[in-house]
Amino acid sequence: MPAITSTNVANAIVKLVAADALPALVGNLVMGNLVNRDYEPTAAQAGDTVNVPIMPSLIANNIAEGGTVQAQNPNVGNAQIVLNTHVEATFQIPDVTKVLAVPDLLQVYMRPAVVALAERIESDLLGLYAGFTANTPVGTAGTPITEAVVDAAETALFQAKVPASEPKYLVVDAATYSQLRQIPRFSEFQSAGEAGLRALVDGTVGKIKDFYVFRSQFVPKTGSSPVTTHNLAFSRNAIGLVIRRMPSPMPGMGAVAEYAQLGNFAMRVTMSYQPNTLSQQFTVDVLYGCAALRNNCGVQVNT
Repeated sequence: MPAITSTNVANAIVKLVAADALPALVGNLVMGNLVNRDYEPTAAQAGDTVNVPIMPSLIANNIAEGGTVQAQNPNVGNAQIVLNTHVEATFQIPDVTKVLAVPDLLQVYMRPAVVALAERIESDLLGLYAGFTANTPVGTAGTPITEAVVDAAETALFQAKVPASEPKYLVVDAATYSQLRQIPRFSEFQSAGEAGLRALVDGTVGKIKDFYVFRSQFVPKTGSSPVTTHNLAFSRNAIGLVIRRMPSPMPGMGAVAEYAQLGNFAMRVTMSYQPNTLSQQFTVDVLYGCAALRNNCGVQVNT
């Protein structure tokens, strides 16, 4: 059994904090759980570029009897995503041993920091709406969403050859979500069955016109009189979110770091001692970049 040392205890503390951090991050993300996520446990620096391959297009050749195949030289597309966002949330705990002894206190400190990171990632992903120009925006600024607008968004993605097998998502703000819940054909049992009952009783829209519907508090709004709400309809491959590890602190610098990984998400938790306040300082940080990958796989839904 290894001896109990201050180093072992410090590492154990950071591991415990890190294990509690990432599930909270994933639980507070909407867009981050829907887009194409790319994560590799390799160290990277802010400003690095990640190349994301995009499938090429091929054509079907009708080969006659005795004919030959038609060789094609497809060019694999490439989307460059720059790791240009390094966000952090830092807090100090005067008596870390007390917090570790009472798990609920750890949640009190950790959750606000993680939620702050999730909100920043969510805002950046939804801010990519302007990059989807291949499909004509549907809906009208300052006008409530209608069934016809949702239908037009789904039709636009179908005509853009988004595979029918790919799930499609509609992320809207709170007001638009409320308007969707009040469309009679989707919110009444006699017309929508169990789905209508859930919308009426539970307040959950669920699925409309082949879209899984989600709401977010960070859907961008621009202009005034009327304000344009930039909701977004898209498939998973429309947007890429790339996350990479930040390097560990140099040994002997008075800081201990641990990485929390869950699926395609990762963050770093660093603990250091602050002599000025006689407290332990925890920094939770994430290095990421996001960009529109396939222009044809998204359509702006304005309200």
